[in-house]
Amino acid sequence: MNKAELASALGAPSAFGQSQFAFARGIAFEARVKADGGAELLGLVHRVLDAGAEPPESGAAVPDLSATGPEGRTARTALALREATRAGGWTLLDHPMLALEVAGAPAFLEPDAVVVHPDGRWTVVEIKSFPMLDGAADPAKVGAAARQAAVYALALEAVAARLDPPPRVNHRVLLVCPKDFSNLPTASAVDVRKQRAVTARQLTRLTRLDELADALPEGTCFAPDLPRERLLESVESVPAAYAPECLSACELAYHCRERARACSAVTTLGRPVRAELGALTTVPEVLAAADGRLGDPADPTVAALRRAARLRAEALAGPAPAEEAVCR
Repeated sequence: MNKAELASALGAPSAFGQSQFAFARGIAFEARVKADGGAELLGLVHRVLDAGAEPPESGAAVPDLSATGPEGRTARTALALREATRAGGWTLLDHPMLALEVAGAPAFLEPDAVVVHPDGRWTVVEIKSFPMLDGAADPAKVGAAARQAAVYALALEAVAARLDPPPRVNHRVLLVCPKDFSNLPTASAVDVRKQRAVTARQLTRLTRLDELADALPEGTCFAPDLPRERLLESVESVPAAYAPECLSACELAYHCRERARACSAVTTLGRPVRAELGALTTVPEVLAAADGRLGDPADPTVAALRRAARLRAEALAGPAPAEEAVCR
């Protein structure tokens, strides 16, 4: 299912995404980093993550990973990793294809690069176009890159587990960014053990896709070329828990926001607010609890809302008029 096409068919196309300028800049920077067989990239890996190894001055192997379809590319990547590990030396895998089981179905992933060290270690490389200023980058962007790289590390571990003995997947990934405001690459090591553990735990808690499909009403279909009314009915058959954070991660977020606003759901105010309101799920319910028309006064949430309403009323009323001064 292509959620972007589905959102457009529903009349709420997604508006997020990388600008064409940023996309072109990212492509140019990645090509700069990987030029000359990845010599500069391997130099960064050696200097930041493996200074004790033999320098990759004589170059590295760059295997051809082309194959038909994602399944073929995944198999070709696994073969290249196995051969590189046994051969020793430095090997650069440019845009390998990995597979990770998500809810019982394979999800195909394409890291920017994976480097095989002379000692057989595997390292994920993330190349981003946001700058490192004085050796530090935007923490939010670094965190997002770490979460992304942690997924790649999990997929690499699945490949490593099939080898005997299994190679070690580096828990530190290499984040490569432009230095200051130039186009020169610099790099830092990012420890993704925490992100990897969180992602692994979340994956184990996902409901399998076949179970989700069995729970759908008969005849449910998400084909974008269906009439809008039938498509809307199919989408509404799947519960959604909208939050503002969805706008930066899901193509259907604008559609879900419209539906949440239509029913005055408190989820539009964000997850922290939703968590504080307990059983109150709509804005009218919250207002009714605040002015005493709904809820048990002994409920801490209701009591807090009524106290907030009183404080607001007092603040809007302003200070009490001062008594007229008595002269003489």
